[in-house]
Amino acid sequence: MPFMPMIDTHLHLVDQSALSYPWLAGAGSLNRDFRYEEYALQAHRAGITQALHMEVDVAPSDIEQETAYITGLAQNEDGLISGIISSCRPEDDGFAAFLERQRSTPLIKGFRRVLHVMPDDLSEGALFRDNIKRLEGTGLTFDLCVLPRQIDKAIALVDLAPGVQFILDHCGVPDIKGDGLKDWRGKITEIAKRPNVIAKISGVVAYADARTWRVETLEPYVHHVIGSFGWDRLIWGSDWPVCTLGGGLAIWVAATHALVAGCSAEEKTKLFSANAKRIWKLI
Repeated sequence: MPFMPMIDTHLHLVDQSALSYPWLAGAGSLNRDFRYEEYALQAHRAGITQALHMEVDVAPSDIEQETAYITGLAQNEDGLISGIISSCRPEDDGFAAFLERQRSTPLIKGFRRVLHVMPDDLSEGALFRDNIKRLEGTGLTFDLCVLPRQIDKAIALVDLAPGVQFILDHCGVPDIKGDGLKDWRGKITEIAKRPNVIAKISGVVAYADARTWRVETLEPYVHHVIGSFGWDRLIWGSDWPVCTLGGGLAIWVAATHALVAGCSAEEKTKLFSANAKRIWKLI
C-alpha cells in the first residue's frame, strides 16, 4: 500500500514567552506552551508532511508578531510549515492597510477572525462585511469558526462575498457530546449549497465525550459533511493542540483513516492533500 501524505490545514502553536494569548487563562489543560518541536515529532510519526499554521487568537497587538514568529519557524530544516492563516480584525478601520501589509508576506494564505466566542452580530457589521469583500481577487481564504446556531450568520457572509473562498472549520463545530446531530445537520446541508465554501474535517474529537467516544460516534457527523460537500470541497486538519482534549494527534489521525477506510485512494488523496494544494497553491 503506497504512503499517503497528509497536509494538516489547522495547526496551532503556542509560545507564551513570545506572544500573548489572553484566552488561555481560562483554557484549563490547554494553558501551556505547545511548541513546534513537540508537534513536529508527532506529525512526522503520523504521516503529516506539511502544515498550515492557524492563528491562535493572540492579543490584537501581537497579530503581526505572530506572523513573524511562525515565519521564523517555517525556516526549520524539516519544512513542515508551508503557510499561515493569519488572525485579522475586519471590524476595524485599519483592516485595509493591514491586508496590504500581509499580502507582502508569501506564507500568508488566508485569514480568520474567531467568531464562535464573539457576539453573534459581529459579522453583520457593515465595515466587517465590506472588509471581507476586500479579499475578493486576492486568492486569500477566510476561515469560518462558528457554532451551529451561528451558521446562518456565516451563510449571510458567504453570500455577500461570492468571490471569496471560505473554509468552514471543524465540520461546523457540532455538539457531539450533547447529541446535537439533528440541529446541526440541516445547517451543514444548507451552507454546503454555496460553491465558495470548503469544509474542513478537523479536530471533532474535541467535541465528543473524551471518555467514551469511538469512531462510530464521529461517523454520522463526518460522513454527513463528506456527503454534503463532496470530495472536491474537503480538507483535513488536526486542530492540534485542541485535539488533545479528545485523545491527541495520533488518535485523531487514526480515527480519520478509519472513517474513510471504504473510500477510494483518489478520494482520500483529495481530502488529505490534493485539495489543500489546489486551494492554497502549495508545492
